[in-house]
Amino acid sequence: MSINHIRPWRNIERRKSRQIHVGNVPVGGDAPIAVQTMTNTPTTDVAATVAQVQAAAEAGADIVRISVPDEASSKALKEIVRESPVPIVADIHFHYKRGIEAAEAGAACLRINPGNIGDEKRVAEVIKAAKDHNCSIRIGVNAGSLEKHLLDKYGEPCPAAMVESGLDHIRILQDHDFHEFKISVKASDVFMSAAAYQQLADATDAPIHLGITEAGGFVSGTIKSAIGLGQLLWMGIGDTLRVSLSADPVEEVKVGFEILKSLGLRHRGVNIISCPSCARQGFDVIKTVEKLEDRLAHIHTPMSLSIIGCVVNGPGEALMTDVGFTGGGAGAGMVYLAGKASHKMSNDQMVEHIVEQVERKAAELDEAAAKEAAE
Repeated sequence: MSINHIRPWRNIERRKSRQIHVGNVPVGGDAPIAVQTMTNTPTTDVAATVAQVQAAAEAGADIVRISVPDEASSKALKEIVRESPVPIVADIHFHYKRGIEAAEAGAACLRINPGNIGDEKRVAEVIKAAKDHNCSIRIGVNAGSLEKHLLDKYGEPCPAAMVESGLDHIRILQDHDFHEFKISVKASDVFMSAAAYQQLADATDAPIHLGITEAGGFVSGTIKSAIGLGQLLWMGIGDTLRVSLSADPVEEVKVGFEILKSLGLRHRGVNIISCPSCARQGFDVIKTVEKLEDRLAHIHTPMSLSIIGCVVNGPGEALMTDVGFTGGGAGAGMVYLAGKASHKMSNDQMVEHIVEQVERKAAELDEAAAKEAAE
């Protein structure tokens, strides 16, 4: 935990978990919370899948998951893994042999679903393959596919049933002396997910993968994920996450990072602070922000930018940002650098000018970070 003595109300004490590795990405312990997504191309279309993996990685994904539904996908996975810039998780359902094949193909992690992977004997074979090929495992419990005996016991999917399913499979892995695992207990219901994750966090020290499954389209899914994952992260629960959206995987990565950035848990790229705009605005705030989000997408350096339409809150917000612009009158506004008013700039030239200022500041921060690392 990074302790903020000046603003203690910003502190988040993360749950203490064991650390495992998904390829070269540490998960749990004091490692940064890893952001994941999942491809939606046919796995057998290697070129399309690799392109989607690369796009997700460029957007900031630390890990990408790929579905392996059949033997042809297992064969394609080997080539995809070879070309992927990030570790690949093989998503395994129903056919335990796909898990064995995925491990042999070079997957960094195997996601298995307790509700449909089969009996303990089959799980044992998957565990052996994971050991033999240095794979980690994610136990992926889903409210929509719980084991029949748990549904009979509890009557319906519920947090207790999900946690029991997960702990049963933790026992199986541990009985086979396998400890490189993480676990998730996902539901599409925000209340059920949050309650299950809280119970799980108390019951195990395994790294936890967060997600609200089948959250919906871009807008509704983002809101549900922000509410569900946000409250858990604020409580210190979660070591890796995926935002599940019916949208481009790149959007999942962006939303995941924005959730983490809003809580100060990860910092990547430009954090734009902007007003919703009103009749006081000295320029078109909405269009300007849209342009800047696109023009600054290539900046990975953590930094802040305020774009405020008028002087009500503009100067105050600019005090806290690296670069700022506040609307004024007569077709011009004030540029702020490092929290201080610097110079005026016309509205018709502001976008180009702000991009230039942000790129310059990013270069300065990168150079300072490189010098610090070298010392």
